[in-house]
Amino acid sequence: MSDNDVLFTYLLRLADDQLILGQRLGEWCGNAPTLEEDLALTNISLDLIGQARSLYSYAGEVEGKGRDEDQLAFVRYEQDYLNALIAEQPNGDFAHTIVRQFFVSAFMAPFWREMEKSSDNTLAAIAAKASKEVAYHLRHTSEWVVRLGDGTDESHERMVEALEDLVMYTGELFESDGLVKAAIEAGFAVDVASLQDEWKRTVDSVLKEATLELPEAGHMQSGGREGRHTEHLGHILSELQYMQRAYPGMSW
Repeated sequence: MSDNDVLFTYLLRLADDQLILGQRLGEWCGNAPTLEEDLALTNISLDLIGQARSLYSYAGEVEGKGRDEDQLAFVRYEQDYLNALIAEQPNGDFAHTIVRQFFVSAFMAPFWREMEKSSDNTLAAIAAKASKEVAYHLRHTSEWVVRLGDGTDESHERMVEALEDLVMYTGELFESDGLVKAAIEAGFAVDVASLQDEWKRTVDSVLKEATLELPEAGHMQSGGREGRHTEHLGHILSELQYMQRAYPGMSW
């Protein structure tokens, strides 16, 4: 695989993470428990989709086959998506949504910070903007983790359940396969394994304040980076891709 192919696939992985998670959060629009939180979750969703757009646009340039951000986002098949499995997990109740976003934001904060050092100037610029956005995402979800974990008996129990359900998907965030290693050697990628200690410190610190603990994960789920997904991704794509599938090549 050439450096160009490595960069293209690496960009797709990053973009797919942000797009699918952003689509999930967008499902809360009009359904969140308070108006303020409805706006907050929607804004986080828009941040993620904005990051995805930048990454897809750059990926299209790198690929050089005339595909733009819309084609990369909306007309690929399910097995062509390379997002981490945690991004496609259902919203569940509010506790599950908060825990999912907290886990991802605690990872993305150091990830984007390190990506600012990328030898690829475009990736570094995308990272500089994303770093500011994810700092808010992490702060916002951390506050909710504490509020729910150290709240009522019911909110505490729902947080415990959400942690137990989602921790098994966190290991994939730190996996380094051949493509990641090639991208690191090329100088434009982040060694995600090196971020795990900081992620664990951040998660443990917030959970301690929330009177919660990170459960033992046991077997970690993975496969999303190779296009092997849970049944949930197909349902997301059926909504996400409807307009482009029904009206190919449409423009606003």
